[in-house]
Amino acid sequence: MPFLDNIRRWADERPDDTAVLAAGRRLGWAELHHAATAAVPATAAVTVLAEHNSVDFVVRFAAAVAGERQCAVLDPAWPEALLSGIRENLTAAVLPGVVSPADALADGAPESTFLIGLTSGTTSVPKAFTRTRQSWRESFDASIEFFGLRRDDVTLAPGPLAASLNLYALAECLYAGSEFHTLDGFDVGDVHTAITHDGVTRLVLVPTMLRLLSERGLAGGVDATGVRAIICAGSKLDARTLEAARRWAPNATIFEYYGASELSFVSGLGLPAGEPDAGGTGIGRAFPGVQVRILDDAGSTLPDGTIGNICVQSAMVSNGYLWGDDGQALRSFGSWLTVGDQGYLADGELHILGRRADMIVTSGRNVYPHEVELALASVPGVAAAVAAGMPDDIRGQRVVAGVVPAHGGMSATQLKAGIENILSREKRPLQYFCLAELPTTDRGKISRNILLEWIGSRDPRVRQLER
Repeated sequence: MPFLDNIRRWADERPDDTAVLAAGRRLGWAELHHAATAAVPATAAVTVLAEHNSVDFVVRFAAAVAGERQCAVLDPAWPEALLSGIRENLTAAVLPGVVSPADALADGAPESTFLIGLTSGTTSVPKAFTRTRQSWRESFDASIEFFGLRRDDVTLAPGPLAASLNLYALAECLYAGSEFHTLDGFDVGDVHTAITHDGVTRLVLVPTMLRLLSERGLAGGVDATGVRAIICAGSKLDARTLEAARRWAPNATIFEYYGASELSFVSGLGLPAGEPDAGGTGIGRAFPGVQVRILDDAGSTLPDGTIGNICVQSAMVSNGYLWGDDGQALRSFGSWLTVGDQGYLADGELHILGRRADMIVTSGRNVYPHEVELALASVPGVAAAVAAGMPDDIRGQRVVAGVVPAHGGMSATQLKAGIENILSREKRPLQYFCLAELPTTDRGKISRNILLEWIGSRDPRVRQLER
């Protein structure tokens, strides 16, 4: 039971209250229930939904998961060849075993599959995993408790609904009976306008969005004092982003959390207004209903402070992959699951160092880019940083870093001096590059591979800094 039975409940109890405001169009609870109910009979057993943000997306998504139906939400920005490849895979993997569902707008059996999720990717067919209705129900109960979602909140998720972060925020609000807003695309001015005029109390977004909104909001005098919660996913907030967000939205509790599409929520922490952040790589304690352990590659539990695979047990995890499983992306050690992220536990707090695939091996030493990025982001004059491993004939890989200056110029000497007392010698970059912008995917996530592509092709957005 993800959220459809609750939509009917809210439609009965509060028919005229706003349920969804998307790209300037509003739907009340009764309107949403009526529109989705009308759409159910013509909705197939398996729906491929690849659309931009709109109230129509919300209606079609609700109809697409009615009864025992299944829905695959794809990014409409992906190339048509990629979308076609996914559709072909879905036909082969899903359709033969699907039974025609009933026509009521009602939740199916808790153990039944309703969502086919896709890992992000633009050049090759991404992996597909499935989720049960019960797994999302468990996730809703945990996240509502942890984030303190209230009935009178107005949540704005300005990113694409095709991204799991925003799709989940939509479904969570439908489940909780809380008003949900989104835009037809991320635009700083549009988000500021929505916050000012629509009574937004919660923001759900990625760190790069929060940085832009906070810094430009401060510069433009945009009032964000009504925002009481900021929920940020994708990576731990660097010191500069956190400081700007604190000043721009002084009454907000800023939530950082770690999770994965295949695992759901793992750990998190809330930073109340006025309280200092401890800094470092810590990302809080286990989410409600989640157990976390650090295991080595043989499945043995590692002691506190020892780096290994971040593994979880919870009722929120996915069923696994429909296709694309190479045995490494989602590994199991008995009942413990991991997506390959590396970290350690210290006094119950989880510290994240990054994906094993991102790890830089330089002269036989392991370096995690996330540590380098957090160190560089603390240097005065650095707006943002990204680190990666570049092939090196002598070392195997060498650490390189790109920085976006906050203002004015920046030299490699300044950067080296700024991290000298933070990072050990083997973790310090050997080359620094000035970036005109962060290398990000179409979903706003920082991409280290794109940084390396820019450096290799001498892209005009990257310039090597002299010592």
